[in-house]
Amino acid sequence: MTNRTAKPLASGQAWPVDLAFDREAKVLRIAYDDGASFAIGFELLRVESPSAEVQGHAGRKAIVRDKGDVSVKDAFPVGRYAVRIVFDDGHETGIYSWAYLRKLGEEHDALLAAYRASL
Repeated sequence: MTNRTAKPLASGQAWPVDLAFDREAKVLRIAYDDGASFAIGFELLRVESPSAEVQGHAGRKAIVRDKGDVSVKDAFPVGRYAVRIVFDDGHETGIYSWAYLRKLGEEHDALLAAYRASL
């Protein structure tokens, strides 16, 4: 995916100004007030969910398989700091902070490559 970053800021400093789930392309498009914008694939969102189910307990991250075709059913704001994403495979416990989405956008290609290599 092609991601455009204007000026770098430390995670958590920039505020999202646009958040759109493109179900046809299977990407979340997010733009920040510093000019950075990212297209984060639904597959990466699902396999890197910040939920305990995926991130595990005591650093034991789970490898989530067969999510290449996963889609987003819904999304709900969590206060002013995050969004909870509901996937069509039933997963709905991940709360994605703006800073975490920024990290996924900035590291998209490397994270996706590492995930696929782990399979």
